[in-house]
This record gives sequence, C-alpha cells and structure tokens, in this order.
Amino acid sequence: MRPSLPPTSRASGRCARSTTLIRGGRHMALYLGIDLSTQGVKAELIDPENPAAGSGGFAVGFGADLPQYGAPEGFVPDPDPLVRAADPAMWLDAFDLLFARMRDAGAPLGEVAGISGSAQQHATVCLRECFPRVLGNLDPGKTLAEQLVPCLSRRFSPIWMDRSTARECRELEARFGDRLRRETGSPAVERFAGPQIRKFAKEAPEAYRDTAAIHLASSFFCSVLCGAPSPVDYGDGAGMNLLNLRTLVWDGEIAAFTALGLPGRLPRAVPSATIAGGLSGYFEKYGFRAGTPVAVWSGDNPGSLIGVGAGEPGIAVVSLGTSDTFFAAMRSFHTDPDGYGHVFGDPAGGFMSLICFSNGSLAREAVRKECGLSYEAFDRVTPVPESEHLLLPYFVPESTPLVLEPGAEYGFDWASAPAEERVRALLESQILSMRLHSAWQNEAFRRIRVTGGASKSAALRRIIADVFQSEVETIAVSNSAGLGAALRAANAIGGIPFDMLYGRFCAPVSVTRPDPARKARYDRMLEAYRQLEAGRSGTAAARLR
Repeated sequence: MRPSLPPTSRASGRCARSTTLIRGGRHMALYLGIDLSTQGVKAELIDPENPAAGSGGFAVGFGADLPQYGAPEGFVPDPDPLVRAADPAMWLDAFDLLFARMRDAGAPLGEVAGISGSAQQHATVCLRECFPRVLGNLDPGKTLAEQLVPCLSRRFSPIWMDRSTARECRELEARFGDRLRRETGSPAVERFAGPQIRKFAKEAPEAYRDTAAIHLASSFFCSVLCGAPSPVDYGDGAGMNLLNLRTLVWDGEIAAFTALGLPGRLPRAVPSATIAGGLSGYFEKYGFRAGTPVAVWSGDNPGSLIGVGAGEPGIAVVSLGTSDTFFAAMRSFHTDPDGYGHVFGDPAGGFMSLICFSNGSLAREAVRKECGLSYEAFDRVTPVPESEHLLLPYFVPESTPLVLEPGAEYGFDWASAPAEERVRALLESQILSMRLHSAWQNEAFRRIRVTGGASKSAALRRIIADVFQSEVETIAVSNSAGLGAALRAANAIGGIPFDMLYGRFCAPVSVTRPDPARKARYDRMLEAYRQLEAGRSGTAAARLR
C-alpha cells in the first residue's frame, strides 16, 4: 500500500494595488501567494471572502527590471546549450523589489494572514554553515542579496533547463536500475536535483565540503521569509530523484550514493500543509506583520495544480509557458514505464503525474520570429486549410523524448511552406506529442484546464480540444502557480476547504468544446507523429543514456 499524503495548503490570488480590502467595516484576512518562475517573480493577494477584490497581480521581470544581471531569459548565458544556471542574488533582489512595489502601490500587506509560495522546480541552492545564523539576524537596512550571497557555497544555481548531467544520470541508473523510477517516481533525469548535486560534488569537491545544506529554490525562499531553515514539501521534494514516494522520506541509500554525506545536508521532507514558521521581522519594512504564518512552499507545477482547481483526479492541466507541462492528480500511484513522465506529491494529498516538454513557448517564439509574425498574427494564421504536416519541434534540448542535441526535423518542405502551414504544423505537433506521451496515465480526462501565457491563444486551445477530444477551460488568473500558493496558504493557515476556494477562484471563464468530426484526423496524425518520432536517430522510443 502506498502511503497517503496529508492535505496541504493552496494559494490563489489577485493582488490589491491601491484599494484597501475592507468588508463589514473591518479589514478581512488576506492571503499572499508568491511564484518564483524562470523569468521573474510574481505575487497574488486574495481575499477569500471577496474574490473580486483587487486589481491584478504584481510582478518583477528579471530581464526588464534587473538588467544588471545580464539574464534576459532568467538564466546566465552560456555557450554550452546544455548548461543553464541562475544567480540567486538576482532572485533575492527581485523579492526586495517585488515587496517594495507592493508597499508603494498601497497593497494592504499588514492585513495578510498567511503566506506561501511556489518556485521553479529542481533548482538547488547550496549553502554554507552560516546560513541559519544570517537568516536569524537579517538587517532591514540592507538588501537580502547583500546579506545572503556570502552564505552561498555554490555561486550559481542550476535550474530546470540544465541538461549537463547525462553522465551522472547514467551512473545513478547503473547503480539503482528501475528502483529509481519505481520508488522516486522518475528515472534519473538530467535537470533533477539529485544528478545536479552529484555533478557538483564530483567537479567541485572543496565547495561541496563547504556546503552545510542544500535547498530547493522553494525551501530556500520559504527559509528567507521565515528567518530560519525551512523543510521541503513532498510536491517539490519528489523532483530530486531522492525522495522515496513509498516511505515519504529521503532514500538514504540513493542519497548516500549521490554524494558523500548528502542525507545530512537535506532539509526535512514534510506534507504541503505544514506551517514552516512565522514571517521574519526583516519584512516589516514593507508593511507586513512579523510572525505572520508561512506555509511551506512547493514547486510551480504542484502549485499550478491547485491554482487551476485540479487537485482531485479527473481534470488534466496543460501549462503553456517557457516549457509546456501536462499534469493531473492521480487516482493511484504508478509510474511511466517509458521514463518520461514523473510522479510528484499533490499538495491536496496523494500524488500527481507530470510530463515536461521543454520546447514550449521557446519553440513557438522561434517559429514566430522566423516567419516574421506579430503575436496577434501568429494566433490569427493558425486556422488554415487542413494539411497534415508534422515536425519534431526540438528548437532547444528536449525533455520528452530526451534530445540533448537540438534541431527541428520536418516531415514536409518547411522552407517553401507558407507561414500559416508552418505555424499550424508546429502547434499540432506539440499537442500530438503531449497526447502521445501522456497515454501512460490511463485516464480519460473529461476536462483539460489550460494556464500560462500561451493559454490566451484561442487557436491553440482549439487544437488541444480537438486533439484530446476533451473540453478545454480557462480560468481568470493566468498566474496559476502564484494563485495556487495563495490558495494553499488560505487552506493551511486559514482552514478554508479547497473545494470552497476552487469555487470562488478557479471557476472556468471560457470553454472550448471539441469537434468530433476532427477525431479521425487527429487519430491518424497521432500515429504518423509516433512513427516520425520513433524514426529520429538516437531517440527511437528509448531514453538516451
């Protein structure tokens, strides 16, 4: 029997800017959700008693707002496309800037009754022994970066886009074989924290010896808020190749093999409803109340599962962002035999499945620019006469299937095809790949909810509905990870049931219904796509190891 994950907190939110939220002559309890994504940090502030209050969220973009870090896409440029790392100093400066903007806009931060957050999964932050002492004595007269960067034993943090650990993955697979997938929910994955830590310990042994603790980005920022080291929740902890999902504790054998002494460097793994601590006095300068409860943070994908109201089985979620992800709550614990899909903890309890497609908006943007189209024109040109052109959209290294050397491959004459055909071929191929690689979940989803920046595309929503033959819904808040964090805070700290929060914040605002007449066409194209993918040299139906 698999253990049952206890329920956890949810976040949601609209952020009040200049309007103080008042009801019945008094301030009401507000809940704050924060999301650290690849390209920026966002906040959602909600009033569960008055969901319509507020006027949108607050955001800081790394490229636009912190150009001094030279990371327009959220990571440090590197000539090796397999290496992708971010500067924690940039993240910390973004947090100070975000809270300053909220304060200066009049957001009623003193009325916040609870906080939680989400962060891009798999990113690790390696810290020296001084970290707890510095956290407990943060000086509000200095910035977070000034005080905490000296605690970093590894100056830059590898993020989810990093693919430089193929050798370490092979070593883990050779040692543990299929047990890794069966018990941690995933095979050894290049971007996961375990292989990243193993590479760090091998290539920088002195820096690793100087490392007293290794946090995920989620637990690192929860620690910063609390002024003390925070645990890791099951949702994000599962993305490390280290958490045994059958026991819900770090697997001592796997962790010890990954790096010498690693078990003692990992934070405790806990249910997602755990209260990590109270808000540090450092944040009083922005108008918060010290001691405000902070629920443990989670990963952005588990957070989004809550933020779109899909914490229970039956609703799939398609997140259309820098990468595309397909995820859903699971009825039973099982893993992808092909090794592309992953299992994480569901913040509402139990488990969730997830598949990541690295060539999401990165590929869409590449084609848009190549075709010389505006964003509006890109969406407009997709309903074209229905050719059945396909391509393998590997404009950057791909996760599903694993492709370390990028290069799109075309099943038609790409160069001479008009823009309309190229755009439609890309979008249809992306969604067909999603359908192909989600089949292991053995679930006929009655509804699919879409989120992320590209979810605004009516044409893309139409393709998803027709390929999957499922209704496709959108919700009002596009920042589902930030909203999920706010809903988790309202649940864990305020005791508000998830189903009540879903009804208030996650009701669909648009529905795209499938066209049954297109089913046969897409079934035919799915088989053609399967054959095209299987024929690609070096990737035929097996993970590259």
